[in-house]
Amino acid sequence: MSGSPREEGGLPLAASLLKTDSSAATATGDTPPEDQVPSVVDEVSPSSASSFEMLDMESVPPPYQEVPPHWFYCRLAQDNTSWLPFSKEDSDKLEAAYCNENKEEVVVAVDGERYDVHVKERKRYAVYWEQGPTEVRRCTWFYKGDKDTRFMPYSEDFSRNLEEAYMIAVTLDEWKKKLEFPTGETVILHNPKLIMQYQPIGLQDEWMTSPSEQTRPRTVKRGVDNISVEIPDGEPDKVDHLVFMVHGIGPACDLRFRSIIQCVNDFRSASLSLLASHYKQAQHEGKVGKVEFLPVNWHSALHGDATGVDEDIQRITLPSICRLRHFTNDTLLDLFFYNSPTYCQTIVDTVASEINRLHTLFKQRHPEFVGAVSVVGHSLGSLILFDLLTNQRADSKAGKKVPSEESSIHNCHTLEQTLTRLGLQQYLQILLAENVDLDSLALCQDSDLKELGIPLGPRKKILNFMRRRWLSEGCRTGAIGLAPGLQVPPVGSTDQEATLPSELQMPQPHLNRAPSITSAVDYEYFDVGIGQVSIDYPQLAFHPQTFFAFGSPIGMFLTVRGLKHIDPNYTFPTCKSFYNIYHPYDPVAYRLEPMIVSEVDLEPMLIPHHKGRKRMHLELKDSLTRMSTDLKNNVLGSLRTAWQSFARLPAALPSAEEGETATEQSHQEAHVGVSEDAEPSEPGEQAEQPEIKVGMLNGGRRIDFVLQEKPIESFNEYLFAIQSHLCYWESEDTALLLLKEIYDKQGVTLEQPQQ
Repeated sequence: MSGSPREEGGLPLAASLLKTDSSAATATGDTPPEDQVPSVVDEVSPSSASSFEMLDMESVPPPYQEVPPHWFYCRLAQDNTSWLPFSKEDSDKLEAAYCNENKEEVVVAVDGERYDVHVKERKRYAVYWEQGPTEVRRCTWFYKGDKDTRFMPYSEDFSRNLEEAYMIAVTLDEWKKKLEFPTGETVILHNPKLIMQYQPIGLQDEWMTSPSEQTRPRTVKRGVDNISVEIPDGEPDKVDHLVFMVHGIGPACDLRFRSIIQCVNDFRSASLSLLASHYKQAQHEGKVGKVEFLPVNWHSALHGDATGVDEDIQRITLPSICRLRHFTNDTLLDLFFYNSPTYCQTIVDTVASEINRLHTLFKQRHPEFVGAVSVVGHSLGSLILFDLLTNQRADSKAGKKVPSEESSIHNCHTLEQTLTRLGLQQYLQILLAENVDLDSLALCQDSDLKELGIPLGPRKKILNFMRRRWLSEGCRTGAIGLAPGLQVPPVGSTDQEATLPSELQMPQPHLNRAPSITSAVDYEYFDVGIGQVSIDYPQLAFHPQTFFAFGSPIGMFLTVRGLKHIDPNYTFPTCKSFYNIYHPYDPVAYRLEPMIVSEVDLEPMLIPHHKGRKRMHLELKDSLTRMSTDLKNNVLGSLRTAWQSFARLPAALPSAEEGETATEQSHQEAHVGVSEDAEPSEPGEQAEQPEIKVGMLNGGRRIDFVLQEKPIESFNEYLFAIQSHLCYWESEDTALLLLKEIYDKQGVTLEQPQQ
């Protein structure tokens, strides 16, 4: 940085300047009140001259030019406060609004229209999520203390006074001026490239003891171009795709205890960088804009004052190991809450309503948006989305609130309403003649209805409806007992009994199965079959294009619910693509493909490295595996050949022609034997095998995708287990897989950058 060597040399001298006479006249011109304007002191004594003050004395000073401003915003953290610059595009928009002589408040959308800046108020407000307003500043002058890691902007009033003094010094070519502010701070303008600030003794740190520490100055710089700060690149205006990201358990999403908002910001930044590197040509041609990622927060609604669950849990929490119990109550209990019908309803309603709210708000701010929408769920968030998408209705129009099956069941309070709901009004008189009401109908069996002359089809409809009504009421009241015909397989049941049907099958209410009192899920009753029946699932305002699951326990939860097999023909009603993405050391993640294709042992799809290669340690591992396989095959082949030659050793030597023939035959047989036992050493040398369709959850394509572990992670997988579950937010490989899936559907291919 210019002038830095001279700054160090001038510290002792600069300290002496504070003791010079300060009775000189102030700068000429329009002078504000004395309590707001610093006094400009005459030149310091000649004895204070030193080498570092005589910079560029032989060169002609440049004419005065007004400093170009740049806009910054304040970011408050727990331990410090930092100022970050807006992008060049956003700063120019704010400056244009500032220069507009409009007396009314002007609102400027910044950061991809995720924030609004009220220019006159100097405040920055979040649009899509709850966040306190932060200060915005038009910055021209900056300072950096000895212990500071970055330059900080002065207030606008302070900067304005510095700029006026600087203009006078440049115009009159008079330097070595000292400015004393009413707050006691002193700024010395040695020359255009060396300006220092001294704090008053009363503001010094109480721990400073030596005189040198008490007089240590701040470095002052004019203009953002003269400080070391990284101005972020602006975002493309065009949004090609919208993605909602749902978090898992707890309020924190990574090991740094950051919120879902901060983690999604990192994921968005990674995607923008990958678009610039892997879709550079498409961006240049205008085919690619950006993908917008928005966070969906449900934890605060569950643990807020509305539910009162935190207060209830706190009353029964033991006082020992307080921090561990607080962590458990705030995070791990979310798993139990989701398995409770009461709080599961709260969680699902919050996720769906928040997604719909964000979708509506995004459409309002981007009326030109015509792209598709996808959803991402991490950990428990993926299970929430899985159950939610499982219970969507394909025949409902997006955005229209469709009454759920459960609510229509509870709206039937009389026998007539029930039969009308089922379209069986013609049997009302038959049942009334036997004095059958709604309560007694619930006690009827198939044989009872058959004796009344009701055909098989209507009988099945009535029994199925009554069983669903009983099960739903029991779940709402918490009085689940023995469900008649509950289709959860007991211990010892076959896989066929636990198979998820692709279409609705008629239930059999009185099968002789082991009774269950712990499950409230009937997998054969649902059209979609793998959600919880005890709550009312809301409908999303759109049909998602793709569902991405990060570190997902979906497979484990389905198995625990009693589901052993997913029908290959099953697909989400409104979402036709599904990716299960996980880290190989993630302790929470489970696979899904073995639940669909159990007869074939499929390895998961390896997610390519974003730089277009396998990680070096994985390549080395594969090479060593191939070498050992080849060595084993060669040794076995040699032994087989030697044994066959020894076993066929003739009693007498054959003739020359017979010997050549026998030798060739022996080599051919040995070659055949080796070929039968040997495994192919290179995957590329294998004959192309027909592609295996892994069900319809992802349109017949593969579902399980595994990340490549880092070299340091391969040394101890236990050590990096927790980190592996939280790595997805900063994973460039994961972000690139999402971008590839999104833009492949738009006909835009990925470009591998040059290494």
